[in-house]
Amino acid sequence: MIPTLSDNVIEVKKLTRKFKQLTAVDEISFNVSKGEIFGFLGPNGAGKTTTINILCTLLLPTSGTAAVNGYDVVSHTSQVRSSIGLVFQESTLDENLSAEQNLLFHSYAYGIPKNERKERLESMLKMVELWDRRHDRIQTYSGGMRRRLEIARGLLHHPKVLFLDEPTIGLDPQTRHKIWDYIQELRKQTNLTIFMTTQYMEEAENCHRIGIIDHGKIVALDTPDNLKDAVGGDILTLRTTDNAAGVREIQERYNLKTTFEGDNIAFSIDHGEQFLPEFVKSFQGHILSISLRRPTLDDVFLKLTGASIRAEGAAPSGLMRRRMMGRMS
Repeated sequence: MIPTLSDNVIEVKKLTRKFKQLTAVDEISFNVSKGEIFGFLGPNGAGKTTTINILCTLLLPTSGTAAVNGYDVVSHTSQVRSSIGLVFQESTLDENLSAEQNLLFHSYAYGIPKNERKERLESMLKMVELWDRRHDRIQTYSGGMRRRLEIARGLLHHPKVLFLDEPTIGLDPQTRHKIWDYIQELRKQTNLTIFMTTQYMEEAENCHRIGIIDHGKIVALDTPDNLKDAVGGDILTLRTTDNAAGVREIQERYNLKTTFEGDNIAFSIDHGEQFLPEFVKSFQGHILSISLRRPTLDDVFLKLTGASIRAEGAAPSGLMRRRMMGRMS
C-alpha cells in the first residue's frame, strides 16, 4: 500500500534540463511521499540519471523546481545533501582503507555524533555481513562485498531519502533478498523514503509506485499492479490436440483475439484466475497443457518504451560519483 501521508519528501514541478540542443529532461512533474519506495525506470538516455543528479544537487536544472525533504535543490543544497544517502553504480570506496575506516570517514563527513559512531558502524557492518572483515582493506573485497559496504555507508547517517542507483547490481539473489529485507524493515521503523533505479524487474516489485521515463518525459506513473493491468489483462496459453479448432472456439465463443507462442495458443483475459476454472470445464477441445501468467514489468516497459529494460545495461554514473566525492573532500 502506498503511504498516505499528505506531505511529500520529494516534489518535482515542470523540471527541465537541456544540454545545448538536447533536452534530457522535459518538464517532468511528480511527488514522492514520505516512507514510499519509488522506482524510476527508463532506457539509457531517457533522463533518469539526469533527474537523480538534479535531485542530489549534482546538476542544476535549466528550469522548473525540485525539493527534497522540504529544501529546494538549488537554493538549499547543504540541507538537501544532509537529508539524502546515495548508493552509486560505480564504487566510491577508498580501496586503501578498511571497511571500518571508510564508514568512519563517512560518519565524519555527515557529522554523526561521536557517541553514536561505534554502534552505527557495528550495526551496518553486521547487517551486510562484513563485521568480521571490518579491518580488511577494500582492495581485498569481492565486487559483491563492496556493493554491500556501499549500501551500509548510504544508510549510516540515517538519511530521510535513500537514492539507490542500481543498488544490488552484481549481487547474488540471496544477498539481494537479504538487503531488501533490511531496507524494508528500516523503512517501516524510520519512515525512510527510497528512490531507486534498477534493471532487475523482480526488484522493482518492491516499489509502491514506478515512474517510467522515455525521451525525457514520464510516460507512465502508477503502482506495479496497475501498470501491469494496463498492458491488457492476464495471459493464458494452452496447447490442444487440435489448435486450429481451439482457436475457432476461443474466438467464436469468447470473442477473444488469439496469437501463438510457439505451439501454444495465447490470449489476454481480465481476471484470469477467475476465468481459468470455468474455461477448463467448458472448453470443447482436449487440452494437453495450459498456463496462466500476469503481464510482467518487462511487458509494461517494452510496451511503453519499445525497449527491454534488461537490454539497456548499467547507466553511467561517473559524473555523479566525481561531483559528490569532490564536494565531500
